[in-house]
Amino acid sequence: MEIQTIGVVGAGQMGNGIAHVLALAGYDVTLNDISQEALDDALAKVRTNMDRQVTREKISAEERDGALARISTTLTLTDLGPSDLIIEAATERETVKTAIFEDLVPHLKPDTILSSNTSSISITRLASRTDRPEKFMGFHFMNPVPVMQLVELIRGIATDEPTFKACASVVDKLGKTASTAEDFPAFIVNRILMPMINEAVYTLYEGVGNVKSIDMAMKLGANHPMGPLELADFIGLDTCLAIMNVLHDGLADTKYRPCPLLTKYVEAGWLGRKTERGFYDYRGEAPVPTR
Repeated sequence: MEIQTIGVVGAGQMGNGIAHVLALAGYDVTLNDISQEALDDALAKVRTNMDRQVTREKISAEERDGALARISTTLTLTDLGPSDLIIEAATERETVKTAIFEDLVPHLKPDTILSSNTSSISITRLASRTDRPEKFMGFHFMNPVPVMQLVELIRGIATDEPTFKACASVVDKLGKTASTAEDFPAFIVNRILMPMINEAVYTLYEGVGNVKSIDMAMKLGANHPMGPLELADFIGLDTCLAIMNVLHDGLADTKYRPCPLLTKYVEAGWLGRKTERGFYDYRGEAPVPTR
């Protein structure tokens, strides 16, 4: 099946980035969210990011204008029914994702492919809540979507070959690279990345170093472009905690136990950049470590 129309569920950081790259690649995109404010903010961010690409001569003004014209928005989830492919990019909570798929299923075309941008949740389990597990895949973009080149493609136990090939062709058209992962908790990237971040939080929790020294050590000592605590703030501490819980529950290994300090920050609502406080305080002119 040739994919031409794509629905994106969720207009947050990941959803608007996914809509951005899909529209630039020539797909007609319908972006859905439960909030009109979120949709308006998403379109504004897409325009700002495309304007930046024009300034840097990555794309032309004509390409920007054409891409923006290919993005439509809706508050009604069922409006995505006629899409050839749907990419769910809602919050990283399984109950939310399954509710979305259950609401969508009665309104889909028989050959519509369903996919999730989940960074950790079982694709097989999500697919089992639909009427088309053979046409269901994990479609995991990296953040920020317009910049990062990798997309993880994850087959559920029932995913058929035509579905995999159709999703792989979308990745190719986006000019990105697909990495195929098996359906185990957190797949490849986050199976490796999140325990490292969690260990950095333990290092802070145990007083081995403060926020600044931990991030500096990994940037200068391991040549990481961003320190692990700074990266956690960028990802969102709630997302980090959710993925660690999936790893801990799914693999039943104590080495994946979320650090109590990570849990405490999330309980306080200090989720990182999106709430202006996490391991750094972003409310001033420059970020300031909170510990």
